[in-house]
Amino acid sequence: MIKFSSDHHWIDATSAQQATIGITVHAQDALGDIVFVQLPEVGQHFAQGEVVAVVESVKAAADVYMPASGKVLEINPALKDDPALANSDPLGAGWLFKASLSQVAELDGLMDAAAYADFCAQA
Repeated sequence: MIKFSSDHHWIDATSAQQATIGITVHAQDALGDIVFVQLPEVGQHFAQGEVVAVVESVKAAADVYMPASGKVLEINPALKDDPALANSDPLGAGWLFKASLSQVAELDGLMDAAAYADFCAQA
């Protein structure tokens, strides 16, 4: 199940051993054309809420916050050559990185799709 943060990031935690993280459609719409993505290094551990990556667009740079504590397992190599994937397919091929989660219970504090849609509608 995909969960969403108030920082407009998503996490798809199929298990504690592997979760995929990226930016939401709302985030990429607000940023505009993404031209560069600074990703974390594999093996780094981040606590929930820590800055883990940076997404740069023609408008601005935005920090990406870790939605749940964990260790980076893999980064999306396709973003190096084509950062626009984060625009064209933010919930698919534009994923940022994968992580193993150390605090799975932190996911309970994130929003499901319906709650996130309501959150965005109020913004």
